[in-house]
Amino acid sequence: MACLCRVLQQRSGFGALLRERDAVFGLAGLAVRYHSTQTAPHIPGMEYQDAVCTLNTLQTNASALEQVRRGRSHPQLQLQAMRGFLERAGLTVEQLDHLNIIHVTGTKGKGSTCAFTEQILRTYGFRTGFYSSPHLVQVRERIRINGQPISKDLFTKYFWHVYGRLDETKEAHGGTMPAYFRFLTILAFHVFLQEKVDLAVVEVGIGGAYDCTNIIRRPWVCGISSLGIDHTQILGDTIEKIAWQKGGIFKPGVPAFTVQQPEDAMAVLRDQAREIKCPLWVCPDLDKYPTDSGLLQLGLAGQHQRSNASLALQLSHTWLQRRCGPDKRSPFLDPENNSVSQAASFKPSSVMVKGLADAEWAGRTQTLRHGALTYFLDGAHTRRSMQACIQWFRETATQHERNASGAVVRVLLFNTTGERDSAAMLKLLVPFHFDFAVFCPNITEAAASCNADQQNFNVSVENMLSRCLDNEQSWRLHNNQRDEEASPLLIDSLPLLTERKTDTLVFPCILSALQWITQGRDPVLKDPAKTVLPVKPSISAKAAPLRNAAEIHVLVTGSLHLVGGVLKHLDPQLAK
Repeated sequence: MACLCRVLQQRSGFGALLRERDAVFGLAGLAVRYHSTQTAPHIPGMEYQDAVCTLNTLQTNASALEQVRRGRSHPQLQLQAMRGFLERAGLTVEQLDHLNIIHVTGTKGKGSTCAFTEQILRTYGFRTGFYSSPHLVQVRERIRINGQPISKDLFTKYFWHVYGRLDETKEAHGGTMPAYFRFLTILAFHVFLQEKVDLAVVEVGIGGAYDCTNIIRRPWVCGISSLGIDHTQILGDTIEKIAWQKGGIFKPGVPAFTVQQPEDAMAVLRDQAREIKCPLWVCPDLDKYPTDSGLLQLGLAGQHQRSNASLALQLSHTWLQRRCGPDKRSPFLDPENNSVSQAASFKPSSVMVKGLADAEWAGRTQTLRHGALTYFLDGAHTRRSMQACIQWFRETATQHERNASGAVVRVLLFNTTGERDSAAMLKLLVPFHFDFAVFCPNITEAAASCNADQQNFNVSVENMLSRCLDNEQSWRLHNNQRDEEASPLLIDSLPLLTERKTDTLVFPCILSALQWITQGRDPVLKDPAKTVLPVKPSISAKAAPLRNAAEIHVLVTGSLHLVGGVLKHLDPQLAK
């Protein structure tokens, strides 16, 4: 993995950033090469990868990130800082009022809700903007116009516009630059304003109250998807604390909708809505909406998507009422209505029905068929989202196995990041009796690569590999397998494989894991440009069931970053 970029060394302080980045790359045994050039919005020859490499310097390295987490005693200052960065970039919060924003938060399903909502309103003919995170393959996926990631040329053009303005003003502001997600949020607002969208669907990053997207003052409508326990170091370790953070996106007089929540969480949301004077509505079950053709069909698989679809119907319906209604005002601006009410079901229009059916959201309950290989991809990374993934996988994989022409081998490809409870998620997966459990870090490939989009400095390579070994150990314990002496963790020369037992394997990167799982049977992975990493003969012998099976079913889960790395190899178009 290498970052090919002509990054900016001539600006004050930029050399230090480069040295910091190179130190991280050196830990991984990775090479970096770059060329000197001047920072400016319109420099000829500045390409997409140059922009992404420069963007990556705004990532916080692993040790510095931990210091930031320990110092979050004044989170409200983050929004104040965000407003300052926005103004330095030449934007104002007043301009954001003209984006007609739909603001969505939640623990599980907020991205899917946004995808449904955006698809519905785009199907009506509106020019949509959609800001989401994280990206799967390329960072420009986070900023979409009419459902498509903005082009590399457009990303590059607007990146240097915004970066140049911030860089030019940093000396007057103590040398500060916005961190990675803050910068992308500012960039998204800039793109949406420049591209004159009719509306922007904005997904919260983490939490809500102090998330940098919450500089939005006057959204047209807000939504909260299913709540659960996640990001506890930032949001708190109880459902009540997390609900308070999520309810922080409520605005006075702005209608808000939520799905059914745990009682304690709903009580917090109710109190916040009453205090802020925000009308809050609970969405009905999807089967309560009358239709002419039975159950509504969804483009996203899984029973858990039904509550997301109901929330999307309420959000899009409310937005349309304000945009197209006779008085052009929100229909919920009754100042006396400060309690939680049951939202009324309605008959979805034919356009809404089509929007729900056409919605796509890669990496979430997604199935890909490549010859004898069927991949089931879902970025579930909390216990609750893993339960939803399991329900979807059980139903979908069972159907595929019924239609299989012969014996099927089941493989789990798993990884997690951050503070997630890997052991709890793996325990949920044990009953599926996978023939192989394969673990790897979220490194797309060990060989040098020019793809800067998937570089992550927020965690060290050493920690990533240690996590994989811990996950393997958890799997073995859940399966009551005898513990064996752990293989050494070699950081300077990444081990091609850590051998433990026939049913568990640890690989150093996603590509090596996929190559072993597929055994040359996936035509997409047989690209001669991809380096095939050698494995020991004993490891090759273990793969005999994979070579002999009629079909191989692979569940990829535990991390959206893992799913994105897999999609980079399985769908090369996503990386172009």
